[in-house]
Amino acid sequence: MTEENMNTGKNIETSPSTEKIIYILDTNILLHEPFAFLSFQEHDVVVPMTVLEELDSIKDRRKDVSRDARVAIRALEDTLSEASPEQVLAGVKLPENDEQHPSGCLSIINDYALAQTARTLSFNENDNRIINAALHIQEQKPSCKVVLVTKDINMRLKAKGAGLAHVEDYRTDQLIDDIQFLTKGYHQFEGDFWQLIKTCDSETEGRFTTHFIDRDVVPLSYMNEYLIDEEESFAGKITGWDDNRVSIQDLGRERLMGRNAWGIHPKNIYQGMAMDALLDPNIDLVILTGPAGCGKTLLALATALEQVIERNLYDKIIVTRSTPEIAESIGFLPGTEEEKMAPWLAAITDSLEVLHKQDESMSGSLDYIMDKANIQFKSVNFMRGRSIQNSLVLLDECQNLTAAQLKTIITRCGEGTKLVCSGNLAQIDSNYLTAVTSGLTYIVERFKDFSGSATINLNGVVRSRLASFAEENL
Repeated sequence: MTEENMNTGKNIETSPSTEKIIYILDTNILLHEPFAFLSFQEHDVVVPMTVLEELDSIKDRRKDVSRDARVAIRALEDTLSEASPEQVLAGVKLPENDEQHPSGCLSIINDYALAQTARTLSFNENDNRIINAALHIQEQKPSCKVVLVTKDINMRLKAKGAGLAHVEDYRTDQLIDDIQFLTKGYHQFEGDFWQLIKTCDSETEGRFTTHFIDRDVVPLSYMNEYLIDEEESFAGKITGWDDNRVSIQDLGRERLMGRNAWGIHPKNIYQGMAMDALLDPNIDLVILTGPAGCGKTLLALATALEQVIERNLYDKIIVTRSTPEIAESIGFLPGTEEEKMAPWLAAITDSLEVLHKQDESMSGSLDYIMDKANIQFKSVNFMRGRSIQNSLVLLDECQNLTAAQLKTIITRCGEGTKLVCSGNLAQIDSNYLTAVTSGLTYIVERFKDFSGSATINLNGVVRSRLASFAEENL
C-alpha cells in the first residue's frame, strides 16, 4: 500500500484530524502475513465472512500455505475470543502498539447477508462477495475512506470497475518503492578508481592487501560489497568501516577474472564477483539476481561441485526451487521426491550436462558425478522443520517465493551450511507477488549489511547471442 494511506511501520504522528480509514482484507493478505490485521494502527479492519471460509478450506490442505491459514485463524480467534456477536459485528478494539499510535477496531462482516442489499456483482464467486462487502461499507459510511486490500491484481481491477474508490496492495513488508533502487551488491565508478582517491593507507598480510580510504568515496557502503571501475584498473571488496574510513580488500581485477570452478571461468566482471562470493567459505549466503542467461544457475552449480568434490568443504549439495502456484504440492504421482521434482529442476540438470561436457578431464558418467557430489533434489514444501548441516543449498527461481517462505528455508540452515539464492525479478510467475514485494527483493535488502552475505546482480546475458538480443530488444 502507498505511504500516503499506509502508516504501518512508519513513525508518523497521528492527530485528531487524521482521516479515518476502513480496510477490508482479502484472503491472500492473511496468507501472505497472518498478523496483517494488526498492522493498520489507528484505522479499522474488516474481515468478510468469505475470507474466513477460504481460510478454513485452506488450513487442512497439505500445502505450505496451510500453516499460514491456521496461524491467521488462531490470531483472529485470540483477538475476538472474549467478544460477543454484537461486538464482533460492531468492532473489537485491537491491541495498541504504543501510546502515540492508538489502535483501531477489528470486525467481521457477514457478506452473505448483503445479497439483498448489494447486487453490484454476482454472489457466485468469493471475490465478488468480498468486493460487494466493500461497496456496501462504502455506501453506508460515506464519511470514511474505504479501502479493499488484496494482492490479486485482477480483483483490484474488478473492484475498481464495480465502483470501489480505493483498492490497494499490501506493502507493509515492502522495503523499496521501485526495483531500480534494489541493492546490486557492487559500486561501479566512472573512469579510474584510483583517480578518485585522495588519501589511502594500505596493509599487506600474506597474499591479501587491504586499503583504507575516506568514507566519502563510498558513503552508502555495505559489507562484502564490491567496487569496480570503468577503466578496469581495480576490483575490491568492502570488509569494514568506521566514521571516517572504509577498509577494502584488493582482489585484483585479473585475479578475479582468473577464478576457476569445475572448468568454468567468468565471462565478465559480474560473474567474477559472483564466483568470488560463491567460493568464499566465510560467506554463508550468496544472492544472485539478474536476467535470464546471465549465468546464475551455472555459476552456482559449478562452484558447488568445486567445493563439495574438489575442496571437501561440504558433505552434499541440496537443490530446491519453488514449484508453480506458490510452492503447491508436488502431488501423488509415482516416484521418489527427486523424480517428482525433476520437471521443475530441468535448469539444474541442463547445467550439470553443460559442466560435464565442459571439463574434458572429468571421468565417469553424469550419474557418477551426481552421486559423488551427493546431489539431492528437494521440494520447498519438505524444508520446514529440517536442520541442514554442512551442506551447500542451491535455491533456484526464488523470485516466486514470499519473504515468509524464504525465511523458512534460511532458518533451516545449520552449522557449516552455505545457501545460494538465485532468481530473476522480471520472471515472477506468482499471482500475488511483484518485483518489489518478492521475497527475493526482501532478503536482498534485509541482508545487505550482514557480514556473512553477499549480493551480486549479474549484469549481461552470456548464454548466447540470440538470448542476449532477445533480452535487450524484446
